[in-house]
Amino acid sequence: MMECKKALTEADGDEEKAVNILRERGLASAKKREGRIASEGIVGSYIHMGGKVGVLVELNCETDFVARGEEFSQLVKDIAMHIAAAEPRYVSREEIPAEVLDKERDIARKQALNDPKNANKPEQVIEKIVEGRMNKFYEETVLVDQPFVKAPEKTVGELVTEKVSKTGERIAVRRFTRYKMGEGLERRPDDFGGEVASMLG
Repeated sequence: MMECKKALTEADGDEEKAVNILRERGLASAKKREGRIASEGIVGSYIHMGGKVGVLVELNCETDFVARGEEFSQLVKDIAMHIAAAEPRYVSREEIPAEVLDKERDIARKQALNDPKNANKPEQVIEKIVEGRMNKFYEETVLVDQPFVKAPEKTVGELVTEKVSKTGERIAVRRFTRYKMGEGLERRPDDFGGEVASMLG
């Protein structure tokens, strides 16, 4: 309550400004906690589509007290459900192997250069186009950069940051695994009629 009152005073009674001030403070306090060790937490799971997709996710925090809280458990479930739906490949940008980044950047550059609309554009404009396409790649493949499926106006990273400012502890997604039934297996063609006919001779 005191923080809200201070923010309202600082914003001269403007509620919208006060909300922005509180959000900025939350982000600042979350940044301060980034260096702390988060060795507690839980491994959560989510099964979707009648057992066709499953996710395991490890979410860490600093204390067992926060890990056992209802809000933390809900966050784990929400993130696991998001992973099932959005199919991220990495937790953060730092996890992406250099060769994957180089390949994506190379593809983005070739696409930009092959587009007739970009024929006479200077190099710095092409670079901006490449960066825009790389940001799109991050949004599609990096968990913390993806728009959260239950509230697309914020990213998964922003969702976690909100919880950090509420709990006062560092919270981090450490790792996840997503399983999809039959993924990577070659499927045999389903020709039941032909199969029966060949058995009958």
